[in-house]
Amino acid sequence: MAPLQRHPIILCLLAAALLGAAPGARAESVVRILTRDAKAAPVADAVAWLIPLDPPAPTLTPPTEPVVVTQEGEEFSPYVTPVVVGTRVVFTNRDKIQHHVYSLSKTKRFDVPLFGAEAKPAVLFDQPGIVALGCNIHDWMASYIVVVATPFFAKTPADGAVTITGLPPGNYRLEIWHPRLASDTRRDLTIAAGEAPLQTISVVLKADRRIPRSPDAFGGGYK
Repeated sequence: MAPLQRHPIILCLLAAALLGAAPGARAESVVRILTRDAKAAPVADAVAWLIPLDPPAPTLTPPTEPVVVTQEGEEFSPYVTPVVVGTRVVFTNRDKIQHHVYSLSKTKRFDVPLFGAEAKPAVLFDQPGIVALGCNIHDWMASYIVVVATPFFAKTPADGAVTITGLPPGNYRLEIWHPRLASDTRRDLTIAAGEAPLQTISVVLKADRRIPRSPDAFGGGYK
C-alpha cells in the first residue's frame, strides 16, 4: 500500500483541529464588571453594556418571545429591564386592581391599560435609550426599560457583579446606567483575545426616594 501523501492544506487543517479552532477563528473574551457605590457597597440594578468601536457593527438579535414586565403588589417587576433594540415587551397585571402603564419618554411613548389579567399586545422597543415607566392610577409605581444597540449587556444582581461574554477582541466603550446615577459613567477599553479583565466601577448614587408598597418590592438590592 502506498504511503499517505502529505498535502500542505491537509496538514494545516489537521493542525487547526488539534488546536481546537478553525483557521482564521478569533478567541472570544469576557469582561467582568464589579459595581460599587461611594461606600464600596454593591449596586444592584445597574445596567452595563459594551459598544464595539471597531467595524463591523455587531448583529442585533432580539429574543423571539416578548420580555415580560409584571405589575404585582402595586409595584413593577422587575424594576429595571435591559433589552436589545428590536425587543418586544408585554405588560401583565397580577393584581386584583386596575393598572395603566405609560411612558412619556422620547425613546418610546405609549400607554397600556391593564384592567385585569387579559393579554395585551406587546410593545416594540425599536430605538436605543432609557424608557421610564409609570402607572396612571398609582403614582408611586416606577420602572425602567434600558434599550441598548449592542448584544453585549447585563444587569447587576444584589452583589453588583456581572460577566459579559462572547466578546471579539477589539476596542469597546463600557457604559453604566442606574436609575439613581448622579452622572454618566463610561470608559474605553481594549480587550485582547482570550482575556477576562475585571472592571471595577465606582458610582455616585442619589438618595432613593421611592416608597415601597409591598414587602419585597425593591429586593434588598440598595444600600
